[in-house]
Order: sequence, then C-alpha cells, then structure tokens
Amino acid sequence: MRSKKVLSLLVAVCFGLVMAGAAVATDKGPETITMDSKVFPKHKKSLVTLSHQKHNVDYKIACDDCHHVYKDGKNVWKEGDEVQKCEACHTGAKAPKEPKLSKEEKIKGYMYSAIHENCSGCHKSLKKANKELVIPTKCGECHPKVVK
Repeated sequence: MRSKKVLSLLVAVCFGLVMAGAAVATDKGPETITMDSKVFPKHKKSLVTLSHQKHNVDYKIACDDCHHVYKDGKNVWKEGDEVQKCEACHTGAKAPKEPKLSKEEKIKGYMYSAIHENCSGCHKSLKKANKELVIPTKCGECHPKVVK
C-alpha cells in the first residue's frame, strides 16, 4: 500500500516536471514590452510599447534579431538563454557630443543609440524594401503624444 503511494507521488512529480518544462519551452515572452529603462533619469517622449507577439510570431522576426550577447563580434545568444534587460550592457542614456564616438561605440555603450539602431533601423530598412508596408518610421509613431 505504501509503495503505491510513493509510486503515485513519484509519477505526479515527474508529470509536474514535464509540464513545467513544456511551459518553459513554449514561453515566447510577454505579450507586450514597454521600453522603459532606468538609465534615463527622465523620459522626454512617451515610452514605446511594442507587441512581442506581432514581432516574433506574426512578422516571424527571430529571437536573436533583437536579443543578443556578443562574443568576438558574433551574437552567441540562442533561444532559451536568459533575456537580460538592455541596460545590462548599454549602461549610458545618450552618447555625449564630445568626445566624438563612432557609431559602434555609441551603440555598444548607450541605450538611445542601441534602441534606435536596432528598432528604428529595422523599421526603416523594411520600409525602404517595401514602400507599401505600414510600419512606423517617424518619432511620433512609436512615441505617441500623451493626452493630458
């Protein structure tokens, strides 16, 4: 009798682990993402909220097109790896005017440059490739005015 209870418990635990693993494997992240970072002491424009579902599933944008960890100039991040907040690497808000920095230095160190290169850069190149595509490419289209 006792061995049946132990076996039942063991089966239940194994089932739970399998289900937890399946849930993690199918997790495609949050439905929406609001680009809010503590590196900006004050936001001058409204925050950008994007649909993770649209970008990843509907538009079929690969996870590693946005999520990245660079080693020796190559993105080694793969699906299932931890997703860090952007400010883990892009620690500054906006690059200073002096000293003059290269585009790569600005992107690597500063959130403003990294986001605008990745997000608006992608939007603009997609729009250039397909003029009929309805996609935001102007500041106010991603940063809507807040009605007060």
